[in-house]
Amino acid sequence: MARFWFCAAGAGFFLVYLVLHSRFCGSPVFREFVFQISCRTEEILYRLDVSWPKHSEYFTGTTFCVAVDSLNGLVYIAQRGDNIQKVLVFTEDGYFLRSWNYTVDTPHGMFAASTLHEQSVWITDVGSGFYGHTIKKYNSFGDLVQVLGTPGKKGTGLNPLQFDNPAELYVEDTGDIYIVDGDGGLNNRLIKLSQDFVMLWLHGENGTGPAKFNIPHSVTLDSVGRVWVADRGNKRIQVFDKDSGEWLGAWNNCFTEEGPSSVRFTPDGNYLIVAQLNLSRLLFVAAPPVGSIGNCTVISSIQLADQVLPHLLDVSGTTGAIYVAEIGAKQVQKYVPLNSYFPSSHS
Repeated sequence: MARFWFCAAGAGFFLVYLVLHSRFCGSPVFREFVFQISCRTEEILYRLDVSWPKHSEYFTGTTFCVAVDSLNGLVYIAQRGDNIQKVLVFTEDGYFLRSWNYTVDTPHGMFAASTLHEQSVWITDVGSGFYGHTIKKYNSFGDLVQVLGTPGKKGTGLNPLQFDNPAELYVEDTGDIYIVDGDGGLNNRLIKLSQDFVMLWLHGENGTGPAKFNIPHSVTLDSVGRVWVADRGNKRIQVFDKDSGEWLGAWNNCFTEEGPSSVRFTPDGNYLIVAQLNLSRLLFVAAPPVGSIGNCTVISSIQLADQVLPHLLDVSGTTGAIYVAEIGAKQVQKYVPLNSYFPSSHS
């Protein structure tokens, strides 16, 4: 008799669970014999590395951007403020190496583009001073190597090339450069330059239609030749063919609350990592297959504390670690992949 009542009670609890799950989670459990513990189960892909960096006292300003030199194991950070070193250089292990400030006015975005023969980092400068409204290339020790744009003069011109609040850039291994210009200025455009700084194609009009922008804020490439742009003001990501510049599609269904501020792919190409500034959130979105854009599907997310404000991020191509520049918290944090999802990565 005791066994009977035990089984009856278990069956009763199970039926209650099915009813409540169907009522509150919207899951058709009576039609599909599928059971879940929660209404929404997310995969956990990354964890915070609380030991990085070893010396956080070097963060003395507002940290706007970060770039990873995977080839040399370096992490560049650019910060804003008065009477401070604007660029900090750390190792991926978190040790501080050096800092510099030469010709840096108001940094916004950056990209490390090192080769076997050269360590370099590009910085977009949105300042109003003599070096503002430019994109500048430096070596690892802060020596100025190249300037794109007309220093100190904002504009819309293409010959000579002018910028107004250039937001970010991405440099291919071939040397080709993709630039999103600008962060709330005169321009709303995506520009591709050759390694010799010759313009290859351009999309450059403010608007909400295909290939039009409202604050293009971040740009990245995937491994199959597609350019992904965080069209922040339009709350969407737009996708283009890297060779022709042809518009391939857009994602907006994941960004109804807030537009994307930063985009980067994981080294395996399976996920697009998206930062949402004012929501203080990172999204991990499934990368679409070749030949399809479809809709975006969030696989995982990391909710940061209120007012942390993740602005721009970068990913190590060797370890898979994510470095997030947080303008609210005035720091850069490192997230490392769980081995179960990235077996070839290490922290």
